[in-house]
Amino acid sequence: MNKSYSLHKIIEKDNCPFEEKEYSRFKFGDKFYAEKFAKDLFAGFVDQFRDLLLSDEEIVILPSPYLSIPTASNFLCYYFKKELNSFLFKNGKKASIESKIYRNQTYVTDYGNLDFNERVNLISNDTYYIDRNFINDKLCIFVDDIKITGSHEHTVNKILDQYNVNGDFIFVYFAELANKEIHPKIENHYNYFDIKNVEDIVSVINSEHFQYNTRIVKFILSLNEEEFSFLVNSISSKKSDELFHLAISNNYHQILEYKTNINVIKID
Repeated sequence: MNKSYSLHKIIEKDNCPFEEKEYSRFKFGDKFYAEKFAKDLFAGFVDQFRDLLLSDEEIVILPSPYLSIPTASNFLCYYFKKELNSFLFKNGKKASIESKIYRNQTYVTDYGNLDFNERVNLISNDTYYIDRNFINDKLCIFVDDIKITGSHEHTVNKILDQYNVNGDFIFVYFAELANKEIHPKIENHYNYFDIKNVEDIVSVINSEHFQYNTRIVKFILSLNEEEFSFLVNSISSKKSDELFHLAISNNYHQILEYKTNINVIKID
């Protein structure tokens, strides 16, 4: 079985079914909205898949692929799992377990403006690993924030085929671009709706519910010298230290475009 579910359907370019400002802040690390979206997403999902959730003995939940720095969808997945496990507990079922697809990313391009073929071509050079034995023959729920072209789902299905994974697969999205006449670049409209400059980035980092994710780390490391200096001087040394260690954990210090800023905050 291979199914897909999305809570919100994007049908009209100028009529967004969710709050764009909230979504933008979520994409840049505000976990308050990750939790809010996850609760709404699970409420819609369980209405449709209640019987399936209660019929399977083992459920595995997976966020979108990443190596060391979590994606925004990882936090959506975390809170979705909390809702799922509460539901399973109330129904006398064993809790879900979490797994992940490891991804070694090879590019710095923001693919929010790209179409399906461009996205697939861009991520085709990435390498992936999944623990087949851990997830084989289980109900696997893949949680992501938005489905624009389907390139993410296409890639995950290729990985499952490559590793010969059997089981029931459900791809779950907070939102989906249902009208294919709308250009995929609308994704970046949502991503950057409330994030226009380095001052906005600082505002998010210094907010109460912030946690770094892949998007904001890459954004920061791409800042010019003046902007990066402003950011480093506007956040705590603890946040700066965390940024450094996350960056090197993802091997960003080996990417030319990121080296300069990483060296500015390196630990002596």
